[in-house]
Formats: sequence, structure tokens, C-alpha cells
Amino acid sequence: MSQQRTGGGSGLNGRAGAVGFSGNVIDFPDLPEATVARLPEYLRALHHLADTGHDTVSSEGLANAAGVNSAKLRKDLSHLGSYGTRGVGYDIAPLIGQIEYVLGLTSRRAVALVGVGNLGHALANYGGFSSRGFRIAALFDADRSRVGERINGLVVQHVSEIPATVKAESISIAVLATPASAAQTVADQLIEAGVTSILNFAPCVLSVPDRVDVRKVDLAIELQILSFHEHRKSAEDRKSARINGEVRT
Repeated sequence: MSQQRTGGGSGLNGRAGAVGFSGNVIDFPDLPEATVARLPEYLRALHHLADTGHDTVSSEGLANAAGVNSAKLRKDLSHLGSYGTRGVGYDIAPLIGQIEYVLGLTSRRAVALVGVGNLGHALANYGGFSSRGFRIAALFDADRSRVGERINGLVVQHVSEIPATVKAESISIAVLATPASAAQTVADQLIEAGVTSILNFAPCVLSVPDRVDVRKVDLAIELQILSFHEHRKSAEDRKSARINGEVRT
């Protein structure tokens, strides 16, 4: 997934005191963006370990489950003040609590989804959001023929209802699944209504204020990156075959 931009610099730095998961007043950790990107993977792996009856996990075990090396994992978790216990590893339940606190997942966040075409419809029906700390609270579309349609228990509203619904549902995060031609206009509407974070599936770059964070998901770009790796492997195979042929001759 490619990232368009994140407001507030290269790390997450909140110097004002915040109430941590333990109830103590702490400084919010100053985290590198790369660490932030890996925390959800650690959380997913920890939940799976907890669900399968584990109480502790070694750094190597958690790193393997999350698909990173153990040194990187230990450095990431040290930013949270978690160093584990030699010979035991990490206590899973407290570590889940730490990561969920840092990610702001101690209560389920309301999310708006704009654009209920094929992609938006699929996202609206995705059941994985609720288990990750989110609930789709509102669906919007500019096409009046889609307004009133019921998807996964929610009624699609017209985009003109964005301001009132964002306020009523205390929505700060929105998912944008509109055509590229409509994305900037809808983003402006969302931001004016009070949304400060956008997950953008539209194949375009959004212009937003510094206070608004944007994550961009472009599946075509991801496929192009995979195509590069396939191209490289093919070139390496041809080179290897040519060298082997020269050796045999």
C-alpha cells in the first residue's frame, strides 16, 4: 500500500500528557512511521496467539508471525516501553493493550464510507473492520439511484448528508471509494464536515490541509510493483540460463 501523506511530520509526537491504557498520565510515544505501519501486524499476530491459548510469546515467535525480523520487532516495541522478559518473552494480553492504546483502538472508531460502487459495496460488506476496532457508521453516494439502498444494515445516504451525519456519529475517519474525478470534491466535503483522516482508494492524489492525514491504496500500483519483481526474476533466470549454457559449451 502506498502512502500519500501524513500530517504532522515523520513521526507521531504528542507532547501533551495522555491517559495511557494503564490509566497513568504519560507522554504519547514519538514513533517512526515505519513502526506505526508494523504495529497493526503485531496486533493481528498477538490476537491470533491469544485466541489459540497462548499467554506469552518470544520475540522470535512474534516476529515470525508478523513477518519481520526479531531485531526490528524488539526495537519497535521498545518505543512503547515493552522490552519483554529474558527467557519468557512478552506477556500477550498487556502488549495487546499497549498497542491498542497507541493505535487509538481502546473503543471502536466510527468510519464513513463514500462511494458504494463495486469496491465500496464490497468494503461495506467486509466483516473484518469490527474485529480490528472500527465500525462503518455511514454510507454515502452521489448517485441518487443508490440512495436508500440498504447494505449490511446501513442505508446509503446522499453526499449532501455528510455534514449532519459526520457530526451526529462523531466520525473523524472516512474511506473514499469514489471515481477519481469526484474524489477531491468529496474529500473537501468530508474535511469541511470535520473528518481529519482519509483512506483513499481513488486513483488520484488529494490536496488536503496539513492537519488531515491521508493513506492511499492503489491496487494497480501494487500490481505494477509485483510486475517489476516478476520482470526482474525473469531477467535473472535468462541470465542464469545463458551463463549455464556457456559453461556447458
